[in-house]
Amino acid sequence: MAQYCPTAKLEKFLLSTDASEFSEGAIREAINLSKTCSGKLFAISVIETNPEYETLAPQLVEKAEKETRRHLEAVKARALKEGVDCEIIARQGDEPYRYIVEEAEKIKAEIIIMGRRGRKGLKRLMMGSETARVIGHAPCKVLVVPRAARVEFRNILVATDGSKFSEAAVSEAISIAKRCDSNLIVISVVPSEAGSPFDIVHSEMHKGTVSDKEFQEAEKNVKNVKTLAEENGVRVKGFILSGRPYEAIIETAKENKADLIVVGSHGRTGLAKVFMGSVTERVIGLAECAVLVVKAK
Repeated sequence: MAQYCPTAKLEKFLLSTDASEFSEGAIREAINLSKTCSGKLFAISVIETNPEYETLAPQLVEKAEKETRRHLEAVKARALKEGVDCEIIARQGDEPYRYIVEEAEKIKAEIIIMGRRGRKGLKRLMMGSETARVIGHAPCKVLVVPRAARVEFRNILVATDGSKFSEAAVSEAISIAKRCDSNLIVISVVPSEAGSPFDIVHSEMHKGTVSDKEFQEAEKNVKNVKTLAEENGVRVKGFILSGRPYEAIIETAKENKADLIVVGSHGRTGLAKVFMGSVTERVIGLAECAVLVVKAK
């Protein structure tokens, strides 16, 4: 666990938990972070239901309400045991993400912490629609924690493509690394289907599968981030990779024992569908470590 709060302003944490095994990592890290930052933890569970279901099976809804309340009380007891002030919130409705986002706005949460998968499972490369929607509509950053992941802020990976979305992620990653004395790994991936997706393209040994323009752009992006990190006293190393971006990011995180990947969110595209970019979505869905999604201002 980090000895210092990762960012200067983290006072209100919103934990979204659905009582499934997939929420365990999020619960543990939410309590740890709240304790480290001396912040207040709000834990929310949303019972997915609708008027028709409530009419046809009121006893099942009542049972779900009791189970949810028990789960939230257990989370609160764990938090209090660690000296963390915890408030619990139970809601019900047919689109859980709306209630999570609404609560985050209401309490002015600086971060939402949630597990990667819900009760229903999900497609192999995606994180689940509710998680995606929370990220797309959240008013703040979102930390997605796989069940077994532990966030210790020792090695942080950030990928850059020079966009405003990755600029927000880079700024956050450098800020966290500076406060927590972390090692920072910065990468830029030149998309390529040729060869191994994890080949490192060294500036001295430029591969023919990558165009000069693409390579130069990637090199510039990595150099800019390295310079900024070094100016802030952060230990940093940079790589230029070729291949499928999400695979390169995940593999580099694994090889460098990163316990946190920082990515930018590509924002929202309406209430029904949220597009974050397939790279971000696949990184969140497949990474072994926690992923922090940062909003571009």
